[in-house]
Amino acid sequence: MDERRRIARTDVLLADPRLAEAAGRLGRDLVKAAVVDAQRRARAGEVPVDAVADAAAAALPESASGLREVVNATGVLLHTNLGRAPLSPAARDAVLLASGATDVELDLATGARARRGRSMLAALLERVPAAGAAHVVNNGAAALVLAATALAAGREIVVSRGEMVEIGDGFRLPDLLVSTGARLREVGTTNRTSPGDYAAAIGPDTGFVLKVHPSNFRMTGFTREASVAELSGLGVPVVVDIGSGLLAPDPVLPGEPDAATRLAAGADLVTASGDKLLGGPQCGLILGRAPLVERLARHPLARALRVDKLTIAALEATLRGPRTPTAEALHADVRTLRARAERIAAETGAEAVRCDAAVGGGGAPGVVLPSAAVALPEPYAERLRLGAPAVMGRVEDGRCLLDLRSVPPESDGALIEAIRAAGS
Repeated sequence: MDERRRIARTDVLLADPRLAEAAGRLGRDLVKAAVVDAQRRARAGEVPVDAVADAAAAALPESASGLREVVNATGVLLHTNLGRAPLSPAARDAVLLASGATDVELDLATGARARRGRSMLAALLERVPAAGAAHVVNNGAAALVLAATALAAGREIVVSRGEMVEIGDGFRLPDLLVSTGARLREVGTTNRTSPGDYAAAIGPDTGFVLKVHPSNFRMTGFTREASVAELSGLGVPVVVDIGSGLLAPDPVLPGEPDAATRLAAGADLVTASGDKLLGGPQCGLILGRAPLVERLARHPLARALRVDKLTIAALEATLRGPRTPTAEALHADVRTLRARAERIAAETGAEAVRCDAAVGGGGAPGVVLPSAAVALPEPYAERLRLGAPAVMGRVEDGRCLLDLRSVPPESDGALIEAIRAAGS
C-alpha cells in the first residue's frame, strides 16, 4: 500500500491538542496553512507520514505577527533596522494594559470626554519644565511637518544651507518642508552661517527660523553656526529640531543638544523623536511656548498625525518609569561589560575582546562608547541571524562580534544558548 494514503486528513490533524491550542492563539487559517504544507511535504517524502502533526507544530511561528524577536548584539544602541529604542518593562506593561479599553479620552469621575493623552503630556512637561506646553505626534518628521504647515504654509522658512540634511532612507529635509506648502529661504554657506545671514533674510513673509541639528554627521574645520540665543532676538519664532530626543544634558553626550537647554536659550519650539535617546516608542515631541504649541495642536493636520493609545501609554511609562534600556546601555560600566564577555566566552569557547560601540539612530555621531564583545568565526553571523531567537551581531575583520553594550544582561543566557546552537 502507498504510504501516502496513511497521511491524516486536515480536520483530524487540526484536532491535535497542540494545533488546536495554536489555532486559538494564532488563528485557524495560519495553523491550517502549516498543516497543508506539512501534508505536502509528507507526500513528497520529506516528512514521515506519521509525523505530519509534529512537522506542522514545529513550523508554527511564535505569534501571528510577522515580526521576530532579535537580540541586538551589533553594538549600535539605537539600530533603526531593529526598531531603535527597546521599550522598558514599565512601558511594555503599559502597552499591554492600554491594548484593552482605557480612559484615553474619558474622565471617569464625571463620565465626560477628557483631553486625549493628558497624563502623558503632564509627564512630558514635568521632565522639561522650561516648556510652556507640549504636543505629541507620530514621529519626528511629523513634528516638523506640523510646525511648517501651521506656521509657514505659503510663507518662508529661513534655514542655513549647512543644515539642509537628509534624515535617512532618502528622505531629505528640504523636500519634506516644501511638501507642506512652505518656501525655503536658504542662508549662509555649507560651512559658515552667521546671525547676520538670518537677519538679512527675515521679512514680512517669514514664518519662522529653523535650526536643525545635523545629528547623523559632523562638520569640522572652518565652520560657523548661529546659536539659538543669537537667533531668538530676530522677531520671528525660532524652531529647533534636536533630532535625538535628549530632554536634558547628559555628560556621556557632551555635544548632543537637549530640549531643556535649547528652550532656556530662547527657542520658541523644540521638536524631537521619542524613540531615540529618550528610549520610548516612535513618536514626535513638540515642546515650547504655549500659544505656538496650541496653534499646532488645533491645526486640522494634527488629527492625521496624532498618536494612538499604545504610544500614549508607552511614552508616559517611559517618562515616569525607571531608567530605560537605552539609558542603561549608554551608561553601562565598561568593566562590567568585559566581565560579561569573559564569562560568556568561557562558557561557549569563544574569545572575549575589546571593541567600540555607537549610539546610532542618527544621534551623537562620532561619540565612541568603549565596549566588550564575544568574537566568533565569521560563519556564525548568518547562523545566529537564522536562530531562535535571532541574534544580530556585526562582522569586523573577518570575525563575528557580539557587542554586549547593546545586549541587556538578562539576555546573556539566551545569547549563550544561541551561540551553542549555532556551533552544533
